Amino acid sequence: MDVKAARRFEDNKWDRSVFKRLGARAGQAVNGNICYFYTVGRCNRKPCRFVHSKPSSPSVNHKISKQLHKEKPRKSPSYNIWKNVWVSTESEDRIRKTPKCNGPKNSLASSTGSGESGDKRCTLKTEKICEHKNTPKYIETQNPLASSAGSGESGDKGCTLKTEKICEDKNTPKYNGTQNPLASSTGNGESGDKSSTQKKEKICEYWVSGDCVKGDNCQFLHSWFRGDGFTLMAKLDGHKKPVSGIALPLVSNKLYSGSSDGIARLWDCLTGQCTSVINLGAEVGCLICEGPWVFIGMPNVIKAWNIESSAEFCIDGPSGQVYCMVVSDEMLFAGAQDGNILAWKGSSETENPFQLTASLKGHIRPVTCITVGGKRLYSGSMDNTIRVWEIETLRSVMTLDGHTDTVMSLLCWDQYLLSCSLDRTIKVWFATDDEGNLDVAYTHNEEHGALQLHGLNDPDGKPVLLCACNDSSVHLYELPSFIERGRIFTKREVRAIQIGPDNIFFTGDGTGMLSVWKLLAKPSGETS
Repeated sequence: MDVKAARRFEDNKWDRSVFKRLGARAGQAVNGNICYFYTVGRCNRKPCRFVHSKPSSPSVNHKISKQLHKEKPRKSPSYNIWKNVWVSTESEDRIRKTPKCNGPKNSLASSTGSGESGDKRCTLKTEKICEHKNTPKYIETQNPLASSAGSGESGDKGCTLKTEKICEDKNTPKYNGTQNPLASSTGNGESGDKSSTQKKEKICEYWVSGDCVKGDNCQFLHSWFRGDGFTLMAKLDGHKKPVSGIALPLVSNKLYSGSSDGIARLWDCLTGQCTSVINLGAEVGCLICEGPWVFIGMPNVIKAWNIESSAEFCIDGPSGQVYCMVVSDEMLFAGAQDGNILAWKGSSETENPFQLTASLKGHIRPVTCITVGGKRLYSGSMDNTIRVWEIETLRSVMTLDGHTDTVMSLLCWDQYLLSCSLDRTIKVWFATDDEGNLDVAYTHNEEHGALQLHGLNDPDGKPVLLCACNDSSVHLYELPSFIERGRIFTKREVRAIQIGPDNIFFTGDGTGMLSVWKLLAKPSGETS
């Protein structure tokens, strides 16, 4: 195969070369650049595209060159500025005579070392500037070294600045006249102590996980509770999912607990050890006790244990999960997922001692809580209502519509009914007439939704309300004033509370942890 491209290098074929396409003639360079290899004696190209000759010396007008060099000097690689265009001619001589302080900066400069404030709209116009002996005097009407804090006074008493306009930035607090000396270092109008107190209301997340390295210097709480009126006695770890029920039978020294993990555990009250684990096979919705009986609410069934005779019964009838139960007047009431409340009457004449007596219909959504006060049964539901039932007739006599979200818990205290809801309120209801019609006497607002309400008396006989909220805390309030006595913190929200003897109470949170607490007498130095 012939290589035709090589023919262009023959002496008689210059018209086909690349130089002709570029506009060059035979034996003539394409451009006027000097060949570098020719200057060092190493060029072996014939012909070469570059010039093989020494360049002629350019004609230079030395007179014009000197004039241009004089008027416009070159910049030096060291970036030394020949003239400071930001300083006036009159003040330039004064600045040169003053001692150098890292550039044109005086004692009024901000701590960042910058000569300008962070906000370009912050302008300080001065009338009398720096008459201190050791400070150079400036004549400029504007001080570019004013502190970015917006203060009209410097640290030197001899320097007085009168301001006309201060910090128009929307994000910067406005001060009338001088700066507030009580302002915190963050620049807000509140004191540092108040901000620190607010932060102490929250438990340290790193301390909970065991990773906090600040120790006593941490701005958050390193404790499971805040307050002096109670103490933590023990923690019982065993459940893997949220605790949904706690019971302490009076005839036993065992504590019963049920969880969403489908496990019921028995704990020794003396040692705090788990003595028995019972696999129920389904999620536990609630757990209560009455006398020797322990009742466990589960989907479509209620398990009943007699701890004295070791008898066990299954109570059928509920439709869906059983969320709440209560025993009154020898009847067992259970609120189910279908919105109905079922009532069983105890009987010793049949093989199964629990016989279904009635089904109370009225709620249109799941029943979440029930309680008994006097001769009435009160029920709360996800339909945001509270229904009042007569126990003798098992009929609904009243509907309370005060809440705007799910009613989570009910508590009867003296002649009052207390209810809490996910609408972040606790309402106190009382009878307005002889017929027993209820109305709201007081509404207490919470920052978060309330989940559980339980009450007990302290060693001094004063009533204390326990309120579990969905921010993983339990508030202790004095009644009837609702003054907060303390607060308990947990890893997850508390959904089960049980009152025990001798001012002891139990809490079960969403991680499966059981905690044992004891309510103490209020310190003598505190007053209600």
